[in-house]
Amino acid sequence: MVKDVEIDKKRLISKFQTFYVSKEKSHSVLIPDIIKLGKKIKELGFLKDNTVTISIGYGKRMLINSIYAKISEIKPEDIIEVVDYDPVKKIALIIGKKIPDDKTPVHWIIQHARDDINITIQIIGEEITERLSKVLPSTEEEQPSGTIEQAKEILKTLRTSKNKNIILKNKGVLFTAHNLKEVEDLIIKASQEIK
Repeated sequence: MVKDVEIDKKRLISKFQTFYVSKEKSHSVLIPDIIKLGKKIKELGFLKDNTVTISIGYGKRMLINSIYAKISEIKPEDIIEVVDYDPVKKIALIIGKKIPDDKTPVHWIIQHARDDINITIQIIGEEITERLSKVLPSTEEEQPSGTIEQAKEILKTLRTSKNKNIILKNKGVLFTAHNLKEVEDLIIKASQEIK
């Protein structure tokens, strides 16, 4: 496990550097919302062989699950608060003890580029991607996960599509919403479409 953590740290450094503003856990009042979404995603059957990343933006900050968080059993200490992210310098300032998810830059960029998006759920898995690709628009080009290039490709697809759910070409599914109710409705609808 230690070796895996070292490999993940090296992988993350190539995407972005993390500076801890505080090693305390975040006390945001939105943490229960991420826990609730994690339970809903499990209840809808999206966790089978899938990796899930959930983020909620508020003000100029964002909450996101850590890299090793099991969404079905997520706890407050598994959630990191991103205080700021600089996409040019690739530097994240965070509050929390754990390693941020490598999709942090993409979620941050999307939520700060669009006023109508405060919640982002990214599900990576072959089966869900294949099944939803029949009903959702897809990004045109495959881009490396967690990069500014991927964020640009997502924003382009969201801008040209009326749908807030999209397929990330060969990478998974992305759900975006303004609030908790909207994202729950989107994932419920998607779960019905893949049955």
